Amino acid sequence: MTTAVLGADFEAAVRAAAPQYRGEVSRVVGLSLDVAGLPGAVGDVIELGDGRQGPTLAEVVAAHASMLRCMPLGAVEGLHVGMTATATGTALLVPTGPALLGRVLDGLGRPMDGKGALGAACGRVPLSHEAPAPLDRQRVDRPMSLGVRALDTLTTVGRGQRIGLFAGSGVGKSSLMSMIARGTDAHVNVIALIGERGREVREFLEDDLGPDGLARSVVVIATAEQPAMVRLRAASVATRIAESFRDEGHDVVLMMDSLTRVAMAQREIGLSAGEPPATRGYPPSTFSVLAQLLERAGTSAHGSITGIYSVLVDGDDHNEPIADAARSILDGHVVLTRALANAGHFPSIDVLASISRVASQVTTAPQRHLAMTLRRVVAARRRAQDLIDVGAYQPGSDRLVDAAVTHADAIDEFLRQEISAQTTAEESWTHLATVVARLEVQ
Repeated sequence: MTTAVLGADFEAAVRAAAPQYRGEVSRVVGLSLDVAGLPGAVGDVIELGDGRQGPTLAEVVAAHASMLRCMPLGAVEGLHVGMTATATGTALLVPTGPALLGRVLDGLGRPMDGKGALGAACGRVPLSHEAPAPLDRQRVDRPMSLGVRALDTLTTVGRGQRIGLFAGSGVGKSSLMSMIARGTDAHVNVIALIGERGREVREFLEDDLGPDGLARSVVVIATAEQPAMVRLRAASVATRIAESFRDEGHDVVLMMDSLTRVAMAQREIGLSAGEPPATRGYPPSTFSVLAQLLERAGTSAHGSITGIYSVLVDGDDHNEPIADAARSILDGHVVLTRALANAGHFPSIDVLASISRVASQVTTAPQRHLAMTLRRVVAARRRAQDLIDVGAYQPGSDRLVDAAVTHADAIDEFLRQEISAQTTAEESWTHLATVVARLEVQ
């Protein structure tokens, strides 16, 4: 008789009768530990001990001839040499399905919102997943409304595009992402908060995202004090959840704050696993992990994932290694500047330094003309700003500068937007057309 005829009881008995492989912890150093006498592959999850709160989980990050190097998926306190290690034979599994909407998960995909277990309504899929093949990807040829005027018109994003928000600390990246979460016309939002302060999480959920935004979102959280392995896995969990919705034909917005802290987590893991430090202390695996993670977003044969990743630039240096690597992989970048933030200009987007590489494919010729006209006027004002500040500029010298000075208030009103304000892409383009018509420089 086959297992299909014998039923689930027989299958459960077969699993129970399967041999269990056990080893023991032979070394605990820093953030990593070595396990001897246990077979396993990179990515496998093992169980350590059997404490009062259940076994501690760890993931294999490197395999040697006589031992496995692992990183705990929990606190390292209490781990000791001689502790029993048991192979699970599987990698981390991720919950999927529409029942996830409105839920808040931890970095391993477990509920943390007090709403109870996920239950049978959610499926489980392996964490790892291949990026869509290049020739299986649909072209990015439809715009994605984000609800932010400066982005929808001057840095238009397409469905399936991957774009980065580049900024130093404290200039409004998280606030801008909350505006996008509430204003986008995507079917589903998947939001990953990685390395954030614990204090900010509840504020983001209740004030920035709000009940309406949360109702069509899945939020994955791994705060700053979590182990490096959990912070890294949170990025993959969020990406895998977004992929499951894309496979069902949805247009998904995946927001990750921040990509830099994912890279920092991988740096901790790589160095603990014995990798040599390379560029500014980042081991080579960091840049490989970034490429693999970012390539999983985008279009597929069924749906799309529009990836929006915040990049925390070190010391406002936009050419530091992580920012430079991310910019080379992504399909565009939005630059937020401290000067605009200090001046009370929100969102603090430098529209001249921000570029969408697919804007020409998702906008019409008249729309591109409107955007280019405003960019020319703003650029002319910036070139002449020093002369204007000292009173040396003579009106009539440059018609673009004259238009920028005369209609500065109208331009600023268009580029600024209250965090609670939501606007459709059509309203943004209409507003831009009104501003450009007043400039009289076309």
